[in-house]
Amino acid sequence: MCEVCCRDDGTMMSQPPKFVIFAHNATYDKLHQVATIGMTAAAMGKDVIIVLLFWTIKKLAEGKIDQLDFPPEYAESAADVARLLKEKKVPKISDMFHDAKQVGKFRLIACSAGLEYMGVDNQAVEQNVDEVLGLPAILKLTEEAETKLFI
Repeated sequence: MCEVCCRDDGTMMSQPPKFVIFAHNATYDKLHQVATIGMTAAAMGKDVIIVLLFWTIKKLAEGKIDQLDFPPEYAESAADVARLLKEKKVPKISDMFHDAKQVGKFRLIACSAGLEYMGVDNQAVEQNVDEVLGLPAILKLTEEAETKLFI
């Protein structure tokens, strides 16, 4: 189903397609994918919604969103990858989120239950996201998305 709205002159125009990423895993490799895919989709004219869940909320609240950490199964190569990321001047996750907002429609939304479940300071999260919503509102907002990813 295509969403439409009116221009100032009363003519109809379609809304950009919604592109949703449910971000649950908070290791650097997963967050990097969330940021790069989200930024690319925003640059392509999509309405990007990143829904932060559980561990991503905790990491954001603790100010560790840019921390170079990797899953334990990749511990052997983590130091080399971290070195390469610095050498290649790969942008920080927070910078990519900021840049995505500059190139297109890009929103960070935190799940309100996740704040409670993870025991984080609401203000620490609220100042770094566009909205804090409950799951029913998130599902309503994202129900007609053309793309939904769970990372």
